[in-house]
Amino acid sequence: MSGLRAESNGVPAMRLVGGRLLDPAAGTDRVGDLAIVGGRIVSPDDPAACGATVLDVSGHWVAPAFIDLHVHLREPGMEEAETIESGLRAAIVGGFGAVVSMPNTSPPIDSPGLVRQLIDRARALGLAALWPAACLTRGRAGDEVAEIEALADAGAVAFTDDGSTVMRDDVMEAAMRRVAAIGSVVMDHAQDRAHERLGVAGDGAARRLGVPAIPAEAEVRVVERDIRLARATGCRLHVQHLSTAGAVAAVRRARAEGWPVSAEATPHHLALCEDDIPGDDANWKMNPPLRSARDRDALRQAVLEGAIACLATDHAPHPAAAKAHGFLTAPFGVVGLETAVGVTWEVLVRDGGMSPLEWVRRWTTGPAAVLGRTAPTLRPGAPADLVVIRTDREWTVDPARFCSRSRNTPFAGWRLHARPKMLWLGGRPWAIGDKP
Repeated sequence: MSGLRAESNGVPAMRLVGGRLLDPAAGTDRVGDLAIVGGRIVSPDDPAACGATVLDVSGHWVAPAFIDLHVHLREPGMEEAETIESGLRAAIVGGFGAVVSMPNTSPPIDSPGLVRQLIDRARALGLAALWPAACLTRGRAGDEVAEIEALADAGAVAFTDDGSTVMRDDVMEAAMRRVAAIGSVVMDHAQDRAHERLGVAGDGAARRLGVPAIPAEAEVRVVERDIRLARATGCRLHVQHLSTAGAVAAVRRARAEGWPVSAEATPHHLALCEDDIPGDDANWKMNPPLRSARDRDALRQAVLEGAIACLATDHAPHPAAAKAHGFLTAPFGVVGLETAVGVTWEVLVRDGGMSPLEWVRRWTTGPAAVLGRTAPTLRPGAPADLVVIRTDREWTVDPARFCSRSRNTPFAGWRLHARPKMLWLGGRPWAIGDKP
């Protein structure tokens, strides 16, 4: 397991000196110092910082703690794969100060009481922040709109039937109108459910492996439907885990026309394509599936240009026994919290030429904008939620050392460079190391 420890039970005053400060909200990219006093960021010249413990972070990057818009923590009901505690520990190791949990648990998160239960559980743990998304329809069945207003009052930050697309246009439109009325956002796993039930891989991989395909059209068709309904209702729409060039084009057009549409890309869809799948190994099975190199390249370009303004992991843990069944019958999903920083830095910054500031933007201000929240920042007075990232030492992905309860990753053995070193949450420091 990766080393993870709280450095103090309190919130000690600290001065971080010599780091490269990356703050998209303030437009800052410079080498400098900052201080943490009383759980907040202050100027290093603030008298309150006098006598603070000095931490030299020269050569490292200092940024607001990252936000992951899309994680599956499996609790309640599937704790063998993940718990709130193990998932939030994995989030800290990954550099995330907050995660948005998906509601496809057992039971699904379609009642205010369950929303409050998740929030209370996470607060009691004192780890990363948990922001629950609630069901769009009752029981995620797609037939009756959930208690949108009551769920929002209980603390739900978004609405989705993630993994179970609402296929009835009338239900989706009614849900969007109610979500729009309270100023929240609909997140959609936009894929035709009929194709999802039949298929298990992208077109090319399906032919090679001799398994049923999930065609690209299954995603494009629903993305275009969702955009049309967003226009009709004025609802903010966030399309989850884009995987196809056609869907990227649809989102790009909608944004150019000024519609309130956003989308996310995952590390695995940016780094991999169906040609990389080594064989009948379900650690490479995810939904949406890996697609062609052309689709992957369209995603990368959209992220580099900002048409896709945020990244998200779609962290989807499963026990090894379940993944051992192969492509045809194993569950969809890969873990991502503990590898996302390294993989996306490699693909977008090191290989793709993206500026570090823009890369941080995709993990901070981009996700915050989707949720309608204040952008995280390093400005004095802001909560001391920040991450120190090192990029100067190669490391190898070893699933056996994950904090997550599950190990289902296609990145085992990858050599990466970027990795969180420390994380502060409310001024409380967490050291992230290589040893337990």
